[in-house]
Amino acid sequence: MVTKRTAIAALVMLTAASQSQACGAETDCTLGDRHYRIHMPAGHDGTTPTGAIIFTHGYKGTAKGAMNNTNLTKLADDLGVALIATKSAKDDWSIPGAPSSVTDPDVDELAYYDAVLADVTAKFPIDADQLMLTGFSAGAMMVWNLACHRSEAFAGFVPMSGTFWQPEPLTCDTPPANVIHIHGTADKIVPLEGRKVLDTHQGSVSGVLEMYSNYGAFADTGKASLGELACDTQANESGDILNYCTFDGGHTFKAEYLKSAWDLLATTGKL
Repeated sequence: MVTKRTAIAALVMLTAASQSQACGAETDCTLGDRHYRIHMPAGHDGTTPTGAIIFTHGYKGTAKGAMNNTNLTKLADDLGVALIATKSAKDDWSIPGAPSSVTDPDVDELAYYDAVLADVTAKFPIDADQLMLTGFSAGAMMVWNLACHRSEAFAGFVPMSGTFWQPEPLTCDTPPANVIHIHGTADKIVPLEGRKVLDTHQGSVSGVLEMYSNYGAFADTGKASLGELACDTQANESGDILNYCTFDGGHTFKAEYLKSAWDLLATTGKL
């Protein structure tokens, strides 16, 4: 016989179970031994599909740390989009050429991003056609790898202050994408020409942009301003854009740069 007391107890247990499975900005969304976090925009009704900025942290960063960055969460709120923060398996992203002492060659980061996108679009009202992938420093290196190997999964890529590790790829295996590369001209951590780090070497910005320009058959379209950024712009016959945007400064970024990139992708019909 089900009494009122046992019914209440069952409800408490069910509520506790559902709460333990919930995830968001303050709780990990688990994927086996990996995870990500998500911040839905303030005032969101919980059902209307929304775009998202996926943020890829730098060396020793965390998804929790990205969510603690109030500039990023405020940006998402202002744009009315979600902020999704991913997390590397080790201290750094396990991608070709990355330092062996802080990565794991058995980790498949591309498969991890596949899993994140599948999970987040199943659990949350995320519009899979309105995804902008960005990352800073080592995170930008992960972004470039995804632009090269998962271009069709995102509407645009915004790597900031990072390219590939050497040797840079000679080509990519998915169609050309919309890329807005942002870099400080006085960056000493990831200089424009790259530098040696442990047992490897960072790739050069000019070399990577030349490779991608040739790969995507991009042609020069002049110069433009993107907020505070000065950009060399390119486009191809398919309408994809490749912008190289710089600022006077070192190894840093502002949330305003991401807003400018989102606005550009939106106004040009990419998002």
